[in-house]
Amino acid sequence: MSNDKQFVKEITPQGEDFSRWYIDVIKKADLMSYSPVRGCIVFKPDGYEIWENIQRELDSKFKETGHRNAYFPLFIPESFFQKEKEHVEGFNPELPWVTEAGGEKLEERLAIRPTSETMIGHMYSEWINSYRDLPLLINQWANVVRWEKRTLPFLRTTEFLWQEGHTAHEDEQDARRETMQMLEVYRQFAEDFLAIPVIVGQKTPSEKFAGAIDTFSIEAMMKDGKAVQAGTSHYLGTNFAVAFDIKFLDRENQHQFAHTTSWGVSTRLIGALIMVHGDDRGLVLPPKVAPTQVIMIPIGPPKTREQVIGRVDELFAELKKAGVRVKVDDRADQSPGWKFNEYEMRGVPIRVELGPRDMENGQVVLVSRVSGEKKTVQQADFVQEVQNLLAEIHQQMYDKAKQFRDEHYIAVDSIEEFKSFLETKRGFALAGWCGSTACEEHVKQETGATSRNIPFTPSETKSTCLVCGEAAKHTVVFGRSY
Repeated sequence: MSNDKQFVKEITPQGEDFSRWYIDVIKKADLMSYSPVRGCIVFKPDGYEIWENIQRELDSKFKETGHRNAYFPLFIPESFFQKEKEHVEGFNPELPWVTEAGGEKLEERLAIRPTSETMIGHMYSEWINSYRDLPLLINQWANVVRWEKRTLPFLRTTEFLWQEGHTAHEDEQDARRETMQMLEVYRQFAEDFLAIPVIVGQKTPSEKFAGAIDTFSIEAMMKDGKAVQAGTSHYLGTNFAVAFDIKFLDRENQHQFAHTTSWGVSTRLIGALIMVHGDDRGLVLPPKVAPTQVIMIPIGPPKTREQVIGRVDELFAELKKAGVRVKVDDRADQSPGWKFNEYEMRGVPIRVELGPRDMENGQVVLVSRVSGEKKTVQQADFVQEVQNLLAEIHQQMYDKAKQFRDEHYIAVDSIEEFKSFLETKRGFALAGWCGSTACEEHVKQETGATSRNIPFTPSETKSTCLVCGEAAKHTVVFGRSY
């Protein structure tokens, strides 16, 4: 067996063990390393660059919608958590505490930030005095810590990176408009940048954010049929404003509590895009987020090597000037076949091959990571052809992911039907729910699935609860999740 084929076989097939496949891929693609601290990972350059590309795109979207960045302390006094009872109860099991510093016991324990509603609420109470101070639209890029019992790189780690938006408004209408606006920003980003189709909807009361009035989410399906909550947006009402005394003088000179929101996405998006798009050959990265969009590989005998590399460098410069993230691998100590496998495994969207015959014909060969198809194009049209292919690859990836989701997303009328579906296939079920917490919990106990959200645009509306058979108040998406 050749070294090239053995190289690919080092990745466990998805159908054999999806979890093992995932770990194999992120390690072979050099995205991360395990750290000495339980549940924490080291982002290696390729993994961190994916996050930087996510950051860059989202940050521009936030600024387009009037938000500005700020930064708040990592440590939060314990007393802050006591001010919002539901919030502290929701996070208490996950909180790590600092009890000593400088060799002395602290008078008050400090939590390491699990989220920043409490700290930001405290600061907003100092910053907001009048309706003229509203709306206040702040985003923070930060790290947070939640002491998870079970961890999985990128998807669920003790420390992770994220952004958290926190806004304050004069009234409920404006705050709810903000909540839905940011949910739509997340939907567009997931679908138009990451090529991940998502289901947009409202969380059930038992699944909403601790302290929120309403939570809305975008839900994505992985290739093992499980869900990843890819983004959330929360309308907090006046809960945190009352707890932290965020008051302002309104237009009638009366004191009012501000209405607040929060919303966020995290580095779990990296895990999601790997699980949505990856295959048995390794990563498949959406072009807009890929650290390297094009890899150029000169091929041919040593006697033509210098001439071929010279032309590759010229074409490289053209792509670079056009804003394409491109690299050249002209190493002489690795075969072209090894390089093909290497960059295919790393998920680079386009491979460019150029050899002596291509030079003679004024052509260049483009190879798509998604389809594997080879396309010979004129060097004069090279940049435009690459840009066109990048756009095609994004659309193909989205369509492929949506087709998979549609094939694993069914409507059911009973829990028995849902259980049978999970035993024979995998994915999401659309079902009626009466609104009872007991029925929702019964689904979880019987199937291991939770309510993902109440979709805004379900494919059909169910009339009866899948558990008790009573009239359904909502049509809900159920699924197992990470």
